[in-house]
Amino acid sequence: MDRKSEVLLDFEHVEAAEMARRAMAFRALMSRRRTVRDFSDRPVAREVIEDCVMTAATAPSGANQQPWTFVCLSDPATKRRIRDAAEEEERGFYAGRASDEWLEALAPLGTDENKPFLETAPWLIAIFAQRYGTTADGRRIKHYYVPESVGIASGFLIAALHGAGLATLTHTPSPMGFLNEICGRPDHEKAVILLVVGYPAERATVPDISRKPPEQVLVWQE
Repeated sequence: MDRKSEVLLDFEHVEAAEMARRAMAFRALMSRRRTVRDFSDRPVAREVIEDCVMTAATAPSGANQQPWTFVCLSDPATKRRIRDAAEEEERGFYAGRASDEWLEALAPLGTDENKPFLETAPWLIAIFAQRYGTTADGRRIKHYYVPESVGIASGFLIAALHGAGLATLTHTPSPMGFLNEICGRPDHEKAVILLVVGYPAERATVPDISRKPPEQVLVWQE
């Protein structure tokens, strides 16, 4: 198989001790990450959001097709429209579509249909998955491993925002089609996450929950 033109890999080799230090430091940083529902309206510079989104855009993707679109929203009127639409969907969810098991799982998190954070937080980032691409003349281009690729990029984004000193909330109203209309995105893009971004409110609280220990997550085969 012919390969495209290539360039030398830009890779930093580090000593084992430094590698261990970096791994431990990043683990400690990310262990403090929590999903936040109480946000401050304190502004966040557009440049910070751009750098974090472009970090997400470095994520690996199927056939390097980068099947994602990140719509960054700070306009108060647009955020209000999104809140109204999201709360309407959530009311329907809690009124009849949610199973008893799902409602029981949500109870400890204090989740309900009221979403003031969608207006309070300075930024909303709507993450869209591109079902397919298009050429300049309108032909479709098949995209591969779209959910996996967008999921990895979303993880990069959350980590980048946390590393920058910001709090996030992964909001997933169901269904999410209203985001296409409000954000002006085409039908072949599917909204997958509405990421709420900003500073936590003064004395914000989070649920007293824990993460699984290594023995429930890791499987070693050496």
